[in-house]
Amino acid sequence: MPKILSKERLAQNIVQIEVDAPMIARSAKAGQFVVLRINEEGERIPLTIADKDPESGKVTIIFQEAGASTCYLGSLEVGSEIKNILGPLGTPAHINKVGHVVVIGGGVGIAEIYPAIKAYKDAGNKVTTIIGARCKDLLLSEAKIKSITDELLITTDDGSCGRKGFVTEILKEMLEDSSIEINLVYAVGPVPMMEAVCHVTAPAKIKTIVSLNPIMLDATGMCGVCRVTVGGQTKFGCVDGPEFDGHLVDFKELKARLSAYKDKEKIASDHVCKLAHL
Repeated sequence: MPKILSKERLAQNIVQIEVDAPMIARSAKAGQFVVLRINEEGERIPLTIADKDPESGKVTIIFQEAGASTCYLGSLEVGSEIKNILGPLGTPAHINKVGHVVVIGGGVGIAEIYPAIKAYKDAGNKVTTIIGARCKDLLLSEAKIKSITDELLITTDDGSCGRKGFVTEILKEMLEDSSIEINLVYAVGPVPMMEAVCHVTAPAKIKTIVSLNPIMLDATGMCGVCRVTVGGQTKFGCVDGPEFDGHLVDFKELKARLSAYKDKEKIASDHVCKLAHL
């Protein structure tokens, strides 16, 4: 069974683990994800691949302890085995040389944009990265991202690091600056943030790619749980995504579906997280 090779708590309720998964490490591409099960009774948890090392066979996963299963996963120590890990899943990001790409990460999404930044840079693009979090302590992978991007801009809600405010404010100013040409925007993070980014870029007609996180079950396109409406058509987040044209996404429907089980998730999360930290 796959083994946890390393573990680091990056911030409150945010954990990074490295898992021994050589086949996934060799074949994963930017934008793809994995589904893992902790044990025989565990649910299937979809998690973005934050990084990979084909030589050592390590796959890096960063997640937030937001529900019962992720709290349980966060309680496991180095050397623990998980039941299974499936991947890489999803359609890889469509990476081309387009010119100037602005990559935006919010919250846990900050840790998930590294593969995209690297891929866009490797394709010959200029990359400006904007990351935002509630406070300095919740900013993730700052040094790692800074090492590969052309420019890193930071915002925090409370002003404890970088500029006080939201990532969309910096993006809007960039779009209003006639000396700056933006050819593509790529955003990963909370749904309200991605929706706000799309509202900013829509008037300028700048293509905007978002990575969606709908409720997911089998992750193979058979159950339909992860369905989203894109351009008036039903798409499945697991096989058609997770990346979509943000200007075509029905965010209202997505938010409604994501909140459908919030009450039950909180009950389960409170119970498991309490046990995990005893």
